[in-house]
Amino acid sequence: MRRDEIADLAAFVVVAEERSFTKAAQRLGMAQSALSQIVRRTEERIGLRLLSRTTRSVAPTDAGERLLATLGPMLHDLDAAMAALGELRDRPVGTIRVTTVEHAAKTVLLPSIRRLLLDHPDIKVEMTIDYGLADIVSDRFDAGVRLGGEIAKDMIAVRIGPDIPMAIVGAPSYLRAHPAPTSPTQLTEHRAINLRLPASGTVNGWRLKTGGREMRVRIDGQLTFNTIDLILDAALDGHGLAYLPLDQVKSHLEDGRLVRLLAASTPDLPGYHLYYPNRRFSSSAFRLFVDTLRHRDGVREWDGA
Repeated sequence: MRRDEIADLAAFVVVAEERSFTKAAQRLGMAQSALSQIVRRTEERIGLRLLSRTTRSVAPTDAGERLLATLGPMLHDLDAAMAALGELRDRPVGTIRVTTVEHAAKTVLLPSIRRLLLDHPDIKVEMTIDYGLADIVSDRFDAGVRLGGEIAKDMIAVRIGPDIPMAIVGAPSYLRAHPAPTSPTQLTEHRAINLRLPASGTVNGWRLKTGGREMRVRIDGQLTFNTIDLILDAALDGHGLAYLPLDQVKSHLEDGRLVRLLAASTPDLPGYHLYYPNRRFSSSAFRLFVDTLRHRDGVREWDGA
């Protein structure tokens, strides 16, 4: 295969991944019209339509999906191999793309990588906040951060934080109108301020412990958000009960703006883990990033098994 044909196939992969000629052209640093001609030329050479195009969207055809499934991993491995050559430079270099939840970003990632970024100015970290379980391979992330127990078994996972104490809280103004629950079963008599999970479309279940066993409870409410910062604001305003990490509400408990409820029935959540696919090549920057985040309190790396 000629080099220009390989380059054309690589351009097709970018369009198929982005599902947009405009975004793909920006990523490749070329004119959209030239990219469209490349894809059309590739389709004519193969004799199959690879992309379905409308005025609003671009999507791979069945043939395009099969070609993308074959070429995508190969090209990403090639990118990783080239990035690994950065080890031959004087300093680690590269951009690390991470999908995470906001609490992990605030409490683990940002505090941990501060010194890394100061010491290695050629390393860049891009964080995307997303409560869905992203496919980090197809979405072109280098790694993801989620709670232990939520990670696919084919991923390498490294614990990066301790277990997370949780708290059910409500504002005094809310509790004056709604007597505080004394058992988990009484939560159904209350209004919850919920977190919507995009992957399942459901609200996040509250993990509770009663009678020596744990359960997930979903409680109705008038407000649902996709960010815990807004859940905290709504709880402070007296809209209902909220289920939040204890470190996010501690100062409000201390100054009396919130009251903690059912503490004995609220178990800790498993700590955050960094997860990523098993790659033959990884850059020195990525390896340094992983080692920086690794939780040190006697917790070993696990492989998802």
